[in-house]
Amino acid sequence: MRVVIPAAGRGTRFLPATRAMPKEMLPVVSKPIIEYVVEEAVAAGADDILIITGYAKRAIEDHFDTGTAWGARIHYIRQNEATGLGAAIALAEGFTRGEPFGVLLGDTIHESTVPVLSQLVRNRRVLAGCSMAVELVPDDRVSDYGVVEGVGVAPGVWKCTRLLEKPAPTATTSRLGMTGAYLLNSSIYDALRTIEPGAKGEIQLTDAIGVLSREHAVYAVQFDGTRYDIGDRVGWLRANIEFARRDPALREKLKGTVETWQRLP
Repeated sequence: MRVVIPAAGRGTRFLPATRAMPKEMLPVVSKPIIEYVVEEAVAAGADDILIITGYAKRAIEDHFDTGTAWGARIHYIRQNEATGLGAAIALAEGFTRGEPFGVLLGDTIHESTVPVLSQLVRNRRVLAGCSMAVELVPDDRVSDYGVVEGVGVAPGVWKCTRLLEKPAPTATTSRLGMTGAYLLNSSIYDALRTIEPGAKGEIQLTDAIGVLSREHAVYAVQFDGTRYDIGDRVGWLRANIEFARRDPALREKLKGTVETWQRLP
């Protein structure tokens, strides 16, 4: 399976750290975010991975050039301007060669017994078409997500009827937020060519999948696991705390610090 990992965003919410360091190279405990993502892809059966990089992202290539055998061939292409996730995916058309392919975001970690892309592949065997992982989100987080409206067709599976990019909570009753894992096919490229720039003047993958859903079956699959969105400082800190808590040595050493935090007003 081929997997595409977009990692070209500027990481402005982590400035000044990201002036020279890619956001995706920030560590969660002792391992860069994007290494977790590559491991997810390999665990799901990826043998070819395309990482879409951008300005000041050379450290990603350097990291995967050294030492460990990653279990897949890793390729790179550069997105010269940060013009949206959809624009990044469009650059992968030659790499995917007309075959279905997975997408994982370079700043999101999915933890689960069955890799998130494997969960989508498993459902695709029953329901042909593009699909994406979703999770139930609280009202106050709706505007942070791409949101899916749909009709239930099986436990934890919805056929999509409308997709909205970071809507206001009052704009939809759905609370199905996309987690950043997709199983797409070549029809997404035609959809990307038809859409105009949306939010922030960017080409949004959510908009393209919405166009696709008008003519083809597109499904949302509830993710069975835990998702860590590391797109901002709070998410990054939360992931570090949670991962450190699982390490017996770190947990013991940090116990007093965490207890101090809990006593803060």
